[in-house]
Amino acid sequence: MRAPLALFTGVALVVAALSGCTAEEPAPTASPTSTYELPPRPVRPGESPIRAAPVTDGDTRFQVIGLQKGLSGFFGSHAEWQAKGQYVVVRILVENPGRTNSRFDAKRQRLITADGTGHPIDKFAQAIKRQPDTLPLGAGVRIEMDLWYDIPKEAKVTAIRLFGDPPLGVGGTTDGVQVPLS
Repeated sequence: MRAPLALFTGVALVVAALSGCTAEEPAPTASPTSTYELPPRPVRPGESPIRAAPVTDGDTRFQVIGLQKGLSGFFGSHAEWQAKGQYVVVRILVENPGRTNSRFDAKRQRLITADGTGHPIDKFAQAIKRQPDTLPLGAGVRIEMDLWYDIPKEAKVTAIRLFGDPPLGVGGTTDGVQVPLS
């Protein structure tokens, strides 16, 4: 007689526990109070803030946040390096908002000058300043980094063309997205 009573009590407890649950409950939505409160940081010496909206190319979201131009040289942790023309440094945020891994390739990013030329990063400057050439971006990963360019001294910077990783399952490359810098 005790077993049916224990079974009934167990079933009653489960029903009571589940009575407040429904399969129709909507998923929680983000509200203004559910954002990260990141403190503002001062702009680095010699850098101009860029207030560009975030842009997306493929599976990668970018935001340009800073620009330095007209640098004749710089010191790294172990070397001094002079520009052939002028160094231009673009500070960017790179984010993978997806649920799979993607890859960021700094060598694909192009600085656009007034004559329409797309300049590649300077590999030596990137290495001396210890900025990555390529890196995997895990799901939800966000990084901030510099892209170093050595362009002709008289060249005028107008934009940067940013290239992300194609979506999972899509071969080839992306077309890139251009962000004005002037």
